[in-house]
Amino acid sequence: MENKLQHLQTLHFATQTGKVYDIPLSYQLFGKELHSAPIVLINHALTGNSDVAGENGWWKTLVGDGKVIDTNRFTVICFNIPGNGFDGFFIDQYEDFIVQDIAKIFTKGLRLLKIAKLFALVGGSVGGSIGWEMLALAPHLTERFIPIATDFKTSDWLHSQCVVQKYLLESEDKPLEKARVHAMLCYRTPESLNSRFNREIDSEKRILKSHDWLNFHGIRLNERFSLKAYKLVNHLLMNINGKEDELENITAAIHLISVDSDLFYPAFEIRNTYDYLKQKNKNVQYHEIKSIHGHDAFLMEYEQLNSILTPIFLN
Repeated sequence: MENKLQHLQTLHFATQTGKVYDIPLSYQLFGKELHSAPIVLINHALTGNSDVAGENGWWKTLVGDGKVIDTNRFTVICFNIPGNGFDGFFIDQYEDFIVQDIAKIFTKGLRLLKIAKLFALVGGSVGGSIGWEMLALAPHLTERFIPIATDFKTSDWLHSQCVVQKYLLESEDKPLEKARVHAMLCYRTPESLNSRFNREIDSEKRILKSHDWLNFHGIRLNERFSLKAYKLVNHLLMNINGKEDELENITAAIHLISVDSDLFYPAFEIRNTYDYLKQKNKNVQYHEIKSIHGHDAFLMEYEQLNSILTPIFLN
Protein backbone atom coordinates (compact mmCIF):
# COMPACT_ATOMS: atom_id res chain seq x y z
CA MET A 1 0.00 0.00 0.00
CA GLU A 2 1.20 3.51 -0.81
CA ASN A 3 2.15 5.19 2.48
CA LYS A 4 1.79 8.82 1.42
CA LEU A 5 0.47 11.46 3.81
CA GLN A 6 -3.33 11.62 3.67
CA HIS A 7 -5.88 14.04 5.12
CA LEU A 8 -9.34 13.52 6.50
CA GLN A 9 -12.00 16.17 6.12
CA THR A 10 -11.28 19.18 8.32
CA LEU A 11 -12.64 18.53 11.81
CA HIS A 12 -14.61 21.33 13.46
CA PHE A 13 -13.49 20.63 17.01
CA ALA A 14 -14.23 22.21 20.40
CA THR A 15 -11.50 21.69 23.02
CA GLN A 16 -12.08 21.02 26.72
CA THR A 17 -11.29 24.69 27.28
CA GLY A 18 -14.18 25.67 25.00
CA LYS A 19 -12.09 26.94 22.07
CA VAL A 20 -13.12 25.91 18.56
CA TYR A 21 -10.57 24.86 15.93
CA ASP A 22 -10.65 23.54 12.40
CA ILE A 23 -8.30 20.58 12.54
CA PRO A 24 -6.85 19.13 9.29
CA LEU A 25 -6.16 15.66 10.69
CA SER A 26 -3.47 13.83 8.70
CA TYR A 27 -2.37 10.21 8.75
CA GLN A 28 -0.48 7.49 6.91
CA LEU A 29 -1.40 3.90 6.16
CA PHE A 30 1.03 1.01 5.80
CA GLY A 31 0.54 -2.61 4.80
CA LYS A 32 -2.74 -4.14 3.73
CA GLU A 33 -5.55 -2.11 2.19
CA LEU A 34 -7.83 -0.56 4.82
CA HIS A 35 -10.67 -2.89 5.91
CA SER A 36 -9.02 -5.91 4.25
CA ALA A 37 -6.99 -6.97 7.34
CA PRO A 38 -6.74 -6.47 11.12
CA ILE A 39 -5.90 -2.85 11.97
CA VAL A 40 -3.11 -1.63 14.25
CA LEU A 41 -3.08 2.02 15.38
CA ILE A 42 0.29 3.40 16.46
CA ASN A 43 0.43 6.72 18.34
CA HIS A 44 3.73 8.54 17.92
CA ALA A 45 5.86 10.17 20.65
CA LEU A 46 6.88 13.80 21.25
CA THR A 47 8.99 14.60 18.18
CA GLY A 48 7.61 11.74 16.09
CA ASN A 49 5.08 11.75 13.27
CA SER A 50 2.91 9.48 11.14
CA ASP A 51 5.87 8.09 9.15
CA VAL A 52 6.20 4.98 11.29
CA ALA A 53 7.43 2.44 8.71
CA GLY A 54 9.28 2.24 5.41
CA GLU A 55 12.61 3.78 4.44
CA ASN A 56 12.31 6.78 6.77
CA GLY A 57 10.11 5.14 9.39
CA TRP A 58 11.05 6.00 12.95
CA TRP A 59 9.94 2.52 14.11
CA LYS A 60 10.95 0.49 11.07
CA THR A 61 12.71 -2.03 13.33
CA LEU A 62 9.24 -2.96 14.60
CA VAL A 63 6.83 -2.25 11.73
CA GLY A 64 7.23 -3.55 8.19
CA ASP A 65 7.46 -6.49 5.83
CA GLY A 66 8.10 -9.57 7.99
CA LYS A 67 8.58 -7.49 11.16
CA VAL A 68 6.75 -8.05 14.46
CA ILE A 69 3.95 -5.76 13.30
CA ASP A 70 3.92 -7.35 9.86
CA THR A 71 2.62 -5.14 7.05
CA ASN A 72 1.91 -8.32 5.06
CA ARG A 73 -0.67 -9.22 7.69
CA PHE A 74 -1.92 -5.93 9.17
CA THR A 75 -3.08 -2.50 8.13
CA VAL A 76 -1.08 -0.01 10.20
CA ILE A 77 -2.36 3.53 10.70
CA CYS A 78 -0.66 6.44 12.41
CA PHE A 79 -2.19 9.90 12.90
CA ASN A 80 -0.16 13.06 13.35
CA ILE A 81 -0.76 14.87 16.61
CA PRO A 82 -2.43 18.05 15.27
CA GLY A 83 0.09 20.86 15.47
CA ASN A 84 3.20 18.66 15.24
CA GLY A 85 3.96 20.39 11.95
CA PHE A 86 4.63 17.25 9.89
CA ASP A 87 1.68 18.15 7.66
CA GLY A 88 2.36 21.91 7.78
CA PHE A 89 -0.30 22.60 10.43
CA PHE A 90 0.66 24.42 13.63
CA ILE A 91 -1.27 25.59 16.68
CA ASP A 92 -0.35 28.97 18.11
CA GLN A 93 -2.52 28.83 21.25
CA TYR A 94 -1.19 25.46 22.38
CA GLU A 95 -2.48 25.83 25.94
CA ASP A 96 -6.02 25.38 24.59
CA PHE A 97 -5.34 21.65 24.25
CA ILE A 98 -4.92 18.74 26.65
CA VAL A 99 -4.26 15.06 25.89
CA GLN A 100 -7.96 14.22 26.11
CA ASP A 101 -8.56 16.58 23.17
CA ILE A 102 -6.02 14.73 21.03
CA ALA A 103 -7.63 11.43 22.04
CA LYS A 104 -11.03 12.75 20.96
CA ILE A 105 -9.62 13.91 17.62
CA PHE A 106 -7.97 10.53 16.97
CA THR A 107 -11.14 8.67 17.98
CA LYS A 108 -13.18 10.88 15.62
CA GLY A 109 -10.64 10.19 12.89
CA LEU A 110 -11.15 6.45 13.31
CA ARG A 111 -14.91 6.89 13.05
CA LEU A 112 -14.53 8.89 9.82
CA LEU A 113 -12.41 6.05 8.43
CA LYS A 114 -15.18 3.65 9.52
CA ILE A 115 -12.82 1.81 11.88
CA ALA A 116 -14.94 0.44 14.71
CA LYS A 117 -12.46 -2.06 16.20
CA LEU A 118 -8.68 -2.28 16.31
CA PHE A 119 -6.59 -5.41 16.56
CA ALA A 120 -4.11 -3.42 18.63
CA LEU A 121 -3.50 0.11 19.87
CA VAL A 122 0.20 0.79 20.47
CA GLY A 123 1.80 3.96 21.80
CA GLY A 124 5.16 4.95 23.18
CA SER A 125 5.66 7.79 25.67
CA VAL A 126 3.04 10.53 25.13
CA GLY A 127 1.56 8.41 22.32
CA GLY A 128 0.71 5.75 24.87
CA SER A 129 -0.82 8.36 27.16
CA ILE A 130 -3.06 9.43 24.26
CA GLY A 131 -3.97 5.75 23.95
CA TRP A 132 -5.05 5.60 27.60
CA GLU A 133 -7.29 8.64 27.05
CA MET A 134 -8.76 7.08 23.88
CA LEU A 135 -9.77 3.99 25.83
CA ALA A 136 -11.27 6.13 28.59
CA LEU A 137 -13.52 7.57 25.85
CA ALA A 138 -14.07 4.29 23.96
CA PRO A 139 -13.37 1.31 26.29
CA HIS A 140 -14.17 -1.30 23.61
CA LEU A 141 -12.05 0.25 20.83
CA THR A 142 -9.30 -2.37 20.69
CA GLU A 143 -8.63 -6.03 21.39
CA ARG A 144 -5.08 -5.34 22.63
CA PHE A 145 -3.62 -2.19 24.19
CA ILE A 146 0.16 -1.84 24.41
CA PRO A 147 1.34 1.36 26.17
CA ILE A 148 5.15 1.50 26.16
CA ALA A 149 7.22 3.63 28.58
CA THR A 150 4.15 5.65 29.51
CA ASP A 151 1.29 6.02 31.98
CA PHE A 152 -2.32 7.22 32.10
CA LYS A 153 -1.51 10.36 34.09
CA THR A 154 1.02 13.14 34.47
CA SER A 155 2.97 12.42 37.65
CA ASP A 156 4.43 15.21 39.78
CA TRP A 157 7.89 14.20 38.52
CA LEU A 158 6.88 14.33 34.85
CA HIS A 159 5.12 17.66 35.37
CA SER A 160 8.22 19.08 37.04
CA GLN A 161 10.45 18.06 34.12
CA CYS A 162 8.00 19.66 31.70
CA VAL A 163 8.01 22.88 33.77
CA VAL A 164 11.78 23.08 33.24
CA GLN A 165 11.20 22.40 29.54
CA LYS A 166 8.66 25.23 29.42
CA TYR A 167 11.11 27.68 31.01
CA LEU A 168 13.71 26.75 28.42
CA LEU A 169 11.23 26.93 25.53
CA GLU A 170 10.40 30.49 26.55
CA SER A 171 14.07 31.56 26.31
CA GLU A 172 14.93 34.24 23.78
CA ASP A 173 18.14 32.53 22.67
CA LYS A 174 18.05 29.02 21.14
CA PRO A 175 14.96 27.88 23.07
CA LEU A 176 14.40 24.60 21.24
CA GLU A 177 18.07 23.61 21.42
CA LYS A 178 18.19 24.31 25.15
CA ALA A 179 15.02 22.33 25.80
CA ARG A 180 16.31 19.38 23.80
CA VAL A 181 19.61 19.32 25.69
CA HIS A 182 17.71 19.13 28.98
CA ALA A 183 15.29 16.55 27.59
CA MET A 184 18.11 14.23 26.52
CA LEU A 185 19.17 14.05 30.17
CA CYS A 186 15.63 12.87 31.02
CA TYR A 187 15.52 10.37 28.17
CA ARG A 188 18.88 8.78 29.00
CA THR A 189 20.62 7.95 32.32
CA PRO A 190 23.92 8.69 34.07
CA GLU A 191 25.11 5.13 33.38
CA SER A 192 24.22 5.44 29.70
CA LEU A 193 26.20 8.64 29.18
CA ASN A 194 29.12 7.69 31.40
CA SER A 195 29.62 4.31 29.79
CA ARG A 196 29.34 5.72 26.28
CA PHE A 197 31.68 8.70 26.61
CA ASN A 198 33.97 7.84 29.54
CA ARG A 199 35.06 11.49 29.92
CA GLU A 200 36.64 11.50 26.45
CA ILE A 201 37.43 14.89 24.94
CA ASP A 202 36.91 16.00 21.35
CA SER A 203 40.41 17.26 20.55
CA GLU A 204 39.25 19.58 17.76
CA LYS A 205 36.37 21.22 19.65
CA ARG A 206 38.15 20.98 23.01
CA ILE A 207 35.03 19.91 24.86
CA LEU A 208 33.84 16.61 26.31
CA LYS A 209 32.36 14.32 23.68
CA SER A 210 29.24 14.10 25.86
CA HIS A 211 28.94 17.90 25.60
CA ASP A 212 29.28 17.71 21.83
CA TRP A 213 26.64 14.94 21.73
CA LEU A 214 24.17 17.17 23.59
CA ASN A 215 24.91 20.07 21.26
CA PHE A 216 24.37 17.79 18.27
CA HIS A 217 20.93 16.70 19.47
CA GLY A 218 19.89 20.28 20.16
CA ILE A 219 21.00 21.49 16.72
CA ARG A 220 19.55 18.49 14.89
CA LEU A 221 16.09 18.85 16.46
CA ASN A 222 16.13 22.58 15.74
CA GLU A 223 16.68 21.74 12.06
CA ARG A 224 13.81 19.27 11.76
CA PHE A 225 11.22 20.34 14.33
CA SER A 226 9.28 23.48 15.17
CA LEU A 227 9.32 25.49 18.40
CA LYS A 228 5.52 25.76 18.20
CA ALA A 229 5.19 21.99 17.93
CA TYR A 230 7.57 21.36 20.82
CA LYS A 231 5.69 23.80 23.06
CA LEU A 232 2.41 22.06 22.21
CA VAL A 233 3.54 18.50 22.94
CA ASN A 234 5.40 19.54 26.10
CA HIS A 235 2.13 21.12 27.26
CA LEU A 236 0.29 17.89 26.44
CA LEU A 237 2.75 15.94 28.60
CA MET A 238 1.84 18.26 31.47
CA ASN A 239 -1.87 17.55 30.97
CA ILE A 240 -2.45 13.82 30.91
CA ASN A 241 -5.45 13.76 33.20
CA GLY A 242 -6.49 10.11 33.28
CA LYS A 243 -8.20 8.75 36.38
CA GLU A 244 -7.97 5.27 37.85
CA ASP A 245 -11.72 4.61 37.77
CA GLU A 246 -11.73 5.26 33.99
CA LEU A 247 -9.45 2.26 33.52
CA GLU A 248 -11.95 -0.22 34.91
CA ASN A 249 -14.19 -0.18 31.82
CA ILE A 250 -11.41 -1.06 29.35
CA THR A 251 -12.11 -4.44 27.76
CA ALA A 252 -8.80 -4.87 25.91
CA ALA A 253 -6.02 -7.21 26.94
CA ILE A 254 -3.51 -4.70 28.34
CA HIS A 255 0.24 -5.19 28.03
CA LEU A 256 2.16 -2.63 30.08
CA ILE A 257 5.79 -2.24 29.00
CA SER A 258 8.23 -0.24 31.12
CA VAL A 259 11.98 0.39 31.04
CA ASP A 260 13.71 -0.45 34.31
CA SER A 261 15.97 2.64 34.12
CA ASP A 262 13.36 5.12 32.79
CA LEU A 263 13.69 8.55 34.44
CA PHE A 264 10.73 10.07 32.55
CA TYR A 265 7.98 7.50 33.13
CA PRO A 266 9.59 5.48 35.95
CA ALA A 267 8.98 1.74 36.02
CA PHE A 268 7.56 1.87 39.56
CA GLU A 269 4.72 4.14 38.32
CA ILE A 270 3.82 1.63 35.61
CA ARG A 271 4.00 -1.24 38.11
CA ASN A 272 1.57 0.71 40.31
CA THR A 273 -0.83 0.91 37.37
CA TYR A 274 -0.40 -2.84 36.82
CA ASP A 275 -1.14 -3.55 40.51
CA TYR A 276 -4.29 -1.42 40.36
CA LEU A 277 -5.58 -3.11 37.20
CA LYS A 278 -4.79 -6.57 38.56
CA GLN A 279 -6.70 -5.71 41.72
CA LYS A 280 -9.68 -4.88 39.51
CA ASN A 281 -9.39 -8.27 37.78
CA LYS A 282 -8.46 -6.76 34.43
CA ASN A 283 -6.73 -8.76 31.70
CA VAL A 284 -3.31 -7.17 32.21
CA GLN A 285 0.33 -8.22 31.91
CA TYR A 286 3.50 -6.37 32.90
CA HIS A 287 6.72 -6.48 30.87
CA GLU A 288 10.00 -4.73 31.57
CA ILE A 289 12.82 -3.80 29.20
CA LYS A 290 16.21 -4.09 30.91
CA SER A 291 18.53 -1.32 29.77
CA ILE A 292 21.00 1.29 30.97
CA HIS A 293 19.62 3.75 28.43
CA GLY A 294 16.50 5.02 30.21
CA HIS A 295 13.33 6.24 28.51
CA ASP A 296 14.78 6.09 24.99
CA ALA A 297 15.35 2.36 25.38
CA PHE A 298 11.89 1.77 23.91
CA LEU A 299 13.35 3.04 20.63
CA MET A 300 16.82 1.50 21.10
CA GLU A 301 16.33 -1.98 22.63
CA TYR A 302 14.37 -3.27 19.66
CA GLU A 303 15.38 -6.91 20.18
CA GLN A 304 13.90 -6.95 23.70
CA LEU A 305 10.81 -5.07 22.55
CA ASN A 306 10.36 -7.42 19.60
CA SER A 307 10.57 -10.47 21.88
CA ILE A 308 7.91 -8.98 24.17
CA LEU A 309 5.60 -8.07 21.29
CA THR A 310 5.96 -11.21 19.14
CA PRO A 311 3.57 -13.44 21.13
CA ILE A 312 1.07 -10.58 21.46
CA PHE A 313 0.87 -10.14 17.68
CA LEU A 314 0.94 -13.84 16.86
CA ASN A 315 -2.20 -14.56 18.91
